[in-house]
Amino acid sequence: MRNVAFLYPGQGAQKAGMGADFYENSAAVRALYDEAGKALGFDMKALCFEENGLLDLTEYTQAALVTTCLAMTRVLLERGIRPDMTAGLSLGEYAAIAVAGGMTELDAIRLVRKRGILMQNTVPAGEGAMCAVMGMETEKIEGILEGRNGVSIANYNCPGQIVITGKKTSVENAAEELKAAGAKRTAMLNVSGPFHSPLLIPAGQELSKELEKTTFFPLQIPYITNVLAERVEDIGRTKNLLMQQVSSPVKWLQSMERMIAEGTDTFIEIGPGKTLAGFMRKINRGVKVYNVSVWTDVEKVAGELC
Repeated sequence: MRNVAFLYPGQGAQKAGMGADFYENSAAVRALYDEAGKALGFDMKALCFEENGLLDLTEYTQAALVTTCLAMTRVLLERGIRPDMTAGLSLGEYAAIAVAGGMTELDAIRLVRKRGILMQNTVPAGEGAMCAVMGMETEKIEGILEGRNGVSIANYNCPGQIVITGKKTSVENAAEELKAAGAKRTAMLNVSGPFHSPLLIPAGQELSKELEKTTFFPLQIPYITNVLAERVEDIGRTKNLLMQQVSSPVKWLQSMERMIAEGTDTFIEIGPGKTLAGFMRKINRGVKVYNVSVWTDVEKVAGELC
């Protein structure tokens, strides 16, 4: 019997048109997009389905992506495909918690809307940056960054891919040093802030006020936290972990290794793109990975798992 995990992507996976075919084919999906738009006060369908200048702005991206991921999940659940555990990269963790039963879908969408605004506005535009570092051992990167001010690791994505974050000049200088020390490639990311850096501690503190207003429920299944790469079964831990998550490194590599060690052998990435599947190919090729990003993917997954 398979042990199944649902995985949810983070910022960068969004693209115009995401979820449109699900909206056309499912009443449950239509209901969620309409409810999300009403709750947030803008047209969620237009934001996700049409070419526009808002989708890549953090304050809109996060709500759009979580709405889309949760809408796609509704279809899988209707088909009888259910997870034994969930995980999400950065903002994707909110979808993971909602699917695990810890909060309502609309609360997850409302929270990431607030989170996106806080993350975008806490550090003035142009002062922060992020950079992907490819082809260098994690320990070597950590050693070079140790003791440096203004730059730290944001994401442990997979072997050979680490993201650094912080003050723009500090990140640029660190990138040059890492390249000189043997990194195969470095690439500055097109993002609006130094996400998952200590510079965003104030954003996490402000977000905690919204978390306190949110009703959380006992988890029906565990999820894996980005902050510790540990299984969470007690919803009482979640508020503090989500506050920390804004400014802490995303331990995705370690999270996937933990899930595999605990017996997860089938992973379903739900949402636009195939980023997480790509990471998994570098983490462990011995597990089965599916993608659900378009309507026809549902039939394939259902055909193999149901």
